[in-house]
Amino acid sequence: MDLESITGASADGLVLLGASELTWRQGTVAALAGPARRLLADLVAAGAALGWVDPPGPDEVAELLDRVLAGARAGDGALRVAFLDGRLVGLGYWLRYARPTHRPHADLEKLAVDGAVHGRGVGRALTAALVEDARAAGVEVLTLDARGDNERALGLYRSLGFSEYGRLHDFVAVGARRYDKVLYALDFRRQAGPPAR
Repeated sequence: MDLESITGASADGLVLLGASELTWRQGTVAALAGPARRLLADLVAAGAALGWVDPPGPDEVAELLDRVLAGARAGDGALRVAFLDGRLVGLGYWLRYARPTHRPHADLEKLAVDGAVHGRGVGRALTAALVEDARAAGVEVLTLDARGDNERALGLYRSLGFSEYGRLHDFVAVGARRYDKVLYALDFRRQAGPPAR
């Protein structure tokens, strides 16, 4: 992927882009599908808790990106990707709930960060940007779920203001192994303060 014309790298070389920055340049989104598939497939193959048992195929990742970008264009979602030294090292997104009674809310459905860059702030930068995107889009409650053994991610979410609202014990099945499904929420309504009188 050619990122030479994209600016905004931090001092450590991290470039964080949103959906609008990806779509302004013809071919950028198409070029993202291959690196995104490799990132997700490598993480799933290594046992990452991303919702897949087997690594996703190219068509599945392309369909996922199309769905998320369509949501972002409609104001119903956000996509963030992270590059370090020109290489895709992370991606995450949220989408609004489809049910009409849940439309004020959204779910942070995926956050994937290359294990080689853990500890460099990529996950924090992606998640913080997605939280701000949700706040700016008027989302009232941003939810997510994580596998109970993913302490690194759970700690990150708590540090950004998410709180646990439920836990389904031994809900996630990976072969014979079972893990808790931990449910988190960030309620922006509580952060807004009391209504003006």
